[in-house]
Amino acid sequence: MTATAARRSPLLERHGAVEASGADAGVAWHYGDPAGEQRALASGGAVVDQSHLGVVRVAGPDRLTWLHSITSQHLLDLAPRVSTELLVLSPQGHVEHAAGVVDDGEAVWLVTEGPAAAGLATWLDRMRFMMRVEVTDVSDDVAALGEPLRAEGAEGEPVTWADPWPGVTEGGTRYGPPSDEHPGAERAWRLVLVPRADLVAEVEAREAAGWRLAGTWATEAERVAAWRPRLAADADHRTIPHELDWLRTAVHLHKGCYRGQESVARVHNLGRPPRRLVMLHLDGSGHLLPVPGAEVRAEAGGRVLGAVTSVARHRELGPVALAVLKRSAPSDVELLVDCEGGDVSATQEVVVPGDGVSADRPAPRAPVARGVTPRGDGAPRSMI
Repeated sequence: MTATAARRSPLLERHGAVEASGADAGVAWHYGDPAGEQRALASGGAVVDQSHLGVVRVAGPDRLTWLHSITSQHLLDLAPRVSTELLVLSPQGHVEHAAGVVDDGEAVWLVTEGPAAAGLATWLDRMRFMMRVEVTDVSDDVAALGEPLRAEGAEGEPVTWADPWPGVTEGGTRYGPPSDEHPGAERAWRLVLVPRADLVAEVEAREAAGWRLAGTWATEAERVAAWRPRLAADADHRTIPHELDWLRTAVHLHKGCYRGQESVARVHNLGRPPRRLVMLHLDGSGHLLPVPGAEVRAEAGGRVLGAVTSVARHRELGPVALAVLKRSAPSDVELLVDCEGGDVSATQEVVVPGDGVSADRPAPRAPVARGVTPRGDGAPRSMI
């Protein structure tokens, strides 16, 4: 999907700029030195054009109570300049929208994938009913800049969303390792919202301070290495948040009812995610790199276990990818990934374990057979 002409970044006119594709179209993939740009980003000295992202503004006195009631996150007492994340789920618990959330004291700002912003704004507008809220897609007027900082925006600064990943926010839980042992603990990331007309000037001010302009090659490599899920890359129409370890930051398990809440609670308390996220270390000796959607197998000609969702070249790890596999896929075998020119072997790091048990899953009230869960009266009930 290409970016609209209005959102195609003027920074693509920079010497050496190569435009990204897919969901990142409209901004630079890199500016001629992807390895150097990634090193600058990892060291905390880079700024990234993220003006292809979408921004939705929700104003009005009922904004927090209203968003709290229809999304996965607890927002009733969200303080100004405190970042969080929410999901909009289908009645069956499938992820439809994902957005970073920050309130500036007057309005809530939702940062989402560019192509999804209009759809999110439309859905929210349909859900207003009698609530005192005003929903506006401001993507044509507001642009995001990425910074490798783990800091909220201070009073007087532009609206800033600081990525909470991989922390476990209040009311959330995890399938993967604790936050301080998680590979994403080393990744600092925030998005600063600026007037789109000031995008170039804001970048130049950071360059004058010694920062380097980097592209999405660098940000995607850091994201994949941090096991950070992304709606436009790692989710499909069947995705539930458990499969991507997204209960860490985007779901509050103890809040009131919202669309999809029953499915979220059922899988967390009684079931197991039908699929699981893994990170793949790809064999780079053949200089082959799969594309998103490439099938993953345990052996040549074997049954398909899942598919690659994100692919990147990391400055230290080499070629890496995120993939979503069937829950039953073995976690201790080398995998093969389809690629033009031949299969690529890959080892896997487990993100969501195959047993599908979160860190705080309630203990069963009685022993049950595999594939069944206890009813309230203690008798087994088959899982669907």
